[in-house]
Amino acid sequence: MIKSRLTTIGILILLTFSLTNCGSGKGGRDVARNTNYDDLVTLFQEFREFRQTDHTEGVPDFSVPTMEKQYREFKTYQDRLKAFNPTGWTVDEQIDFHLVRAEMNGFEFQHRVLKPWAKDPCFYLDQMPSMWRLRRLPLDADRLPEIKERFQEVPALFNQAKNNLSNFAEVPGDLAILALKRLNDLSLSLPEMKVRIGEFHPEFASEFDKVLESLADYKSWIEENQDEMTAMAGVGKENYDWLLKNVYMFPYTWEDCRTIVELEDNRVVTFQKLEENRNRHLPMNKPVTSQEEYKASVADAIEHVMNFIREEEIFTIEDYIETDSYFGSWHGFENPWPDHHDYFFNFSHREPVMEETHEMVGHHFDDLRYSRDTRPIRGGRRPYKISTGRSEGFAFALEELLMHAGYLDERPRRGREIAYEQSAFRTVRALADVYMHSGDWTLTEAMEFAVANAPHGELLDDSPHLWFELETTLRGVGHHMIMVVGKVQFMEVFRDRAQQLGDDFVLKDFIDEYLEAGMIPQSLIRWQITGYDDEIKELWQP
Repeated sequence: MIKSRLTTIGILILLTFSLTNCGSGKGGRDVARNTNYDDLVTLFQEFREFRQTDHTEGVPDFSVPTMEKQYREFKTYQDRLKAFNPTGWTVDEQIDFHLVRAEMNGFEFQHRVLKPWAKDPCFYLDQMPSMWRLRRLPLDADRLPEIKERFQEVPALFNQAKNNLSNFAEVPGDLAILALKRLNDLSLSLPEMKVRIGEFHPEFASEFDKVLESLADYKSWIEENQDEMTAMAGVGKENYDWLLKNVYMFPYTWEDCRTIVELEDNRVVTFQKLEENRNRHLPMNKPVTSQEEYKASVADAIEHVMNFIREEEIFTIEDYIETDSYFGSWHGFENPWPDHHDYFFNFSHREPVMEETHEMVGHHFDDLRYSRDTRPIRGGRRPYKISTGRSEGFAFALEELLMHAGYLDERPRRGREIAYEQSAFRTVRALADVYMHSGDWTLTEAMEFAVANAPHGELLDDSPHLWFELETTLRGVGHHMIMVVGKVQFMEVFRDRAQQLGDDFVLKDFIDEYLEAGMIPQSLIRWQITGYDDEIKELWQP
């Protein structure tokens, strides 16, 4: 009997030792003991370091063996995370656990579904050094060697691209179309850039010829094999649903998101037409006609919005919240007045308040906040569009909700029409998003839909703006859907908190509380602020 018990104890000891070390190896140490928040922070930091792309002779390595090896090693990080049980932690700590989980799921989706290094010809254009560095000449002498070195790596990058994309049946035809569009645009702009570089750095201009040759060769290679690139560009409903739940932390399915977007489209178009009828006897807002007029109108809009936020106590404006850097860097006032403008300028040139609210109050102020957020997991940017529902949803919501709060009351009344026109284009983009990813529409069909249904859609026809927007959402799955649904989610948090507090609800306190939660999914902000955990229970079962 004693011998039997000792044998049993020995087996248990061996099992415990085995389980404790089952994740050993790179990323997999002490799996079973990772049970507290400090261990989570350590795991997160190690995973962030692991995510960095390996380089071979200075060039990012996206070869099949390297990507397969990376995915195998990644599984040890997931195994370590699965050993955590955060249910007894504080809500703040549990939210951080879900942020780490979402980030690992995003990495998984990249490897298991998207595989852009093997399926997306545009992916390698994204890996090129930024051309924006070359727009301000002469280049900084201290940084010139580094810039030259980056551009010298371009031929090897595109040689790798042709090898990694060689399984043509896996490459979506619509992604090949997008790549050729970008390559055509580069072929028109880069020769002129080379001439300008030659004026200041003639030795660099000769190196730049190799970049132009590589791009031309890559373009020819895609054209030669384009007919064999026949895969669907969208990820399909099943993968879309998995992404929504596990990465974006949306408590919705593809079907739910389609319904929300369609209802929002119905609403904003109806309100737009009601505003048009109400204002039918008023003169149209006159657009600005020069860079000087535009600069003055933006300055006026910024001052108006900031005064409104302060006077109506919308949220606290901390000392570091400033508008000078935004005004000076976001608009390109130093550029010549173009013959043809971006689609949104056709609205902001008539009433800039909504656009400046979206970009400045939404995005610029968010940038200032998260750059100061030193929380080890929650602070800073999130990859894989995990925070897009918060960033784009909130910025988009501000345009219309501040209108209802009164910030257009003293402005020309037709500005309300413009607010809904801009919203209507965003719902059109979101509909293109959900239907391209379900496989119901091709890229061409989505573009035709946008031209036919967006306000002043004729301005979009074959425009660089429309190409950019649909590339954004086809390659960045769900981007424009997230903006519209994120706005709806913000209003859900707003409603829940207002009902929860009743007469004690104060708008400024609510928005401050909302912003303090950080750049995280709306479902987690709702849990943080209200304590309602129904959505997270739907998204995850320990």
